[in-house]
Amino acid sequence: MAYIKYLPDEFNPLAIQRKIAVRTKKLRLGKNLSQAALSQLSGVSYGSLRKFESMGEISLKSLLKIAVALGATNEFDLLFGEPAYGSMDELLQIKKRKERKRGTGNE
Repeated sequence: MAYIKYLPDEFNPLAIQRKIAVRTKKLRLGKNLSQAALSQLSGVSYGSLRKFESMGEISLKSLLKIAVALGATNEFDLLFGEPAYGSMDELLQIKKRKERKRGTGNE
């Protein structure tokens, strides 16, 4: 995974983690909540919340709990959403394809 440090920020998982943590902290402070208060509201341990805000590391379940407590769950609806289509022809071609139930493996 050494290649990750060479990726531009918009594709770098570590940079994305940090950005999410910074935005979450900003939202928490905007709601005038301490880390301890958000910990209680969300059910995420104080230590996990501190680690998240300082390092960007957190489980998805805990991140979702924090998002619920901060009223920020709408953003998750956009994650892995339907792709945008460039034209009606492109949409029709994609709709004709059979929906995949599983992958074919690594090629």
